[in-house]
Amino acid sequence: MIKLLVVDDSPLMRRLLSEVFTAVGDFEVAIARSGAEALDMLVAIAPDVVTLDIHMPGMDGLACLDRIMVLRPCPVVMVSSLTAEGADETLEAMALGAVDFVAKPRGAVSLEIAALAPALVEKVRQAAGARISRATRLRERVRAQASGALRKPPPAPRIPRRITPPAGPLPREGLVLVGCSTGGPPALDALLGQLAPGFPWPIVVAQHMPATFTGPLARRLDRLCALGVSEVSKATPLVPGHVYIGRGDADLVLTRRSGVLHALAAPSDPERYWHPSVDRLVASAMTLVAPESLVGVLMTGMGNDGATAMTELKAAGGHTIAESADTAVVWGMPGALVAADGASIVAPLDRIADELTALLAT
Repeated sequence: MIKLLVVDDSPLMRRLLSEVFTAVGDFEVAIARSGAEALDMLVAIAPDVVTLDIHMPGMDGLACLDRIMVLRPCPVVMVSSLTAEGADETLEAMALGAVDFVAKPRGAVSLEIAALAPALVEKVRQAAGARISRATRLRERVRAQASGALRKPPPAPRIPRRITPPAGPLPREGLVLVGCSTGGPPALDALLGQLAPGFPWPIVVAQHMPATFTGPLARRLDRLCALGVSEVSKATPLVPGHVYIGRGDADLVLTRRSGVLHALAAPSDPERYWHPSVDRLVASAMTLVAPESLVGVLMTGMGNDGATAMTELKAAGGHTIAESADTAVVWGMPGALVAADGASIVAPLDRIADELTALLAT
């Protein structure tokens, strides 16, 4: 049985979520009415996974998440509204250590919850098995245990390590294609934060997310990284040293206009389950660019999106990098690539930028 703690100040949401998870049979559900009550229950019930509402009176979801990741790190799935404000808060939650998020029903909650239930259960079940690094917030945990206090220290300034771009000649035209899903935003932060402004190829990213989230994600990464980062909402020419995030609820495909490679948001392919589709992105790139001038990077995420196309890319002479199980929050997508013998390189997250730079140098 999976021990689930549902944290929400709404009696209706607590009841509906409890019913959804109890009905599937493999969840043991406990409920908390506030962030403070959730913290009290952490040790008492030792949950395998927590669903956590962002907006609660008193201690809100972000403050509660911060304390969970210091006191007793465990997989947390945020319950978020699909708004611009909700997107920024959710991305902040993922930076604090949340594994994933689910959309809060926007209309009649009791009617919409049935339609959301399958995806909700799948995400929470996957999150229950997610990897939470023992190093997560370790310094703060030690400080809290030593002092007996629950003080949140001021955040340390982010000083990303910059990797020098490769010297020597490169193919005239090349692309890095990145795919990720659950746990992807922090993984993108870690990968892109290590790359220097002179990175010689464009980087195109398919991150599974709703449309209201990918714009805030691009703006957040643009603030944190040396490379320029933008969301692809219209046909956009690709230039070296820039990162292009596919718009959510659509697919990201490549085309050539007047001899120049462009990325554009295309209507999502109904035959594909995840969007933006990594498989579709890689397949479109392979029709325009020689395989040896393409590098595919598949990072954390549930499912297998990207594994088929990147396996074909490797077989055609391209290069692929899969995040290793040691660091992936969910080793679904990269694990599927490894299982298909489609990974040229398997590396932990903190080594992917080095491997990528080495590949471009050769």
